[in-house]
Amino acid sequence: MLEKRKKLFEQIDLYTVTCEELSNGRTNYEVLDAVIAGGGKIIQLRDKKCGKDKFLKMAKDFRKITADAGILLIINDYIDVAIEVDADGVHLGQEDFSIEEARKIAPNLIIGSSSHNLGEALAAQSAGADYVNIGPIFPTGTKQHLKVVGVEMIKEIVPHLHIPFTVMGGIKITNINKVLQTSAKKIAVVTAITMADDMTAAVKELRAIIKRKLSNEKQT
Repeated sequence: MLEKRKKLFEQIDLYTVTCEELSNGRTNYEVLDAVIAGGGKIIQLRDKKCGKDKFLKMAKDFRKITADAGILLIINDYIDVAIEVDADGVHLGQEDFSIEEARKIAPNLIIGSSSHNLGEALAAQSAGADYVNIGPIFPTGTKQHLKVVGVEMIKEIVPHLHIPFTVMGGIKITNINKVLQTSAKKIAVVTAITMADDMTAAVKELRAIIKRKLSNEKQT
């Protein structure tokens, strides 16, 4: 099961993360619908404001919808919820459940880890993470307490990785090409989708930009 999930993860391009408080009054469900309609292959359910019971209910709903649509579901932070709803993976921050313990109790889950520098990325890789997220690349309202690392951090970290990576933090239509000029191929976003006037169109446009860049690379 894990190997199948990891193969599907390798194929993703746009990695959308929910944030209901930054969604222009739309619900996480509406964001999910837009991701599916836009052809997205993965979504991370993240909601720092709602209670655990509400989050679990939402996770169960997301699991059914994503399973029917054939897209990956990653749960932010809550490994117990990820296990209970049979999500495809869990994303852990630096202060969350340890990767080693997560692997012991959830051997079939994709395990992702946030990293903000080379040391954190290498530690996550050594601990058995299936992917690391590098960021925040640009200033972002979802991670105001973290230092912006810039595209140079991608260039510093990636040569040392042998696992997939995503990049995140303030990435939008206006600056995504700066990120794609590095080796980044899996672009994680929040407000580029959740704050867009037309979320489905934003998903399609960002995916098209990523795919066009990768296609051009193959031709050169």
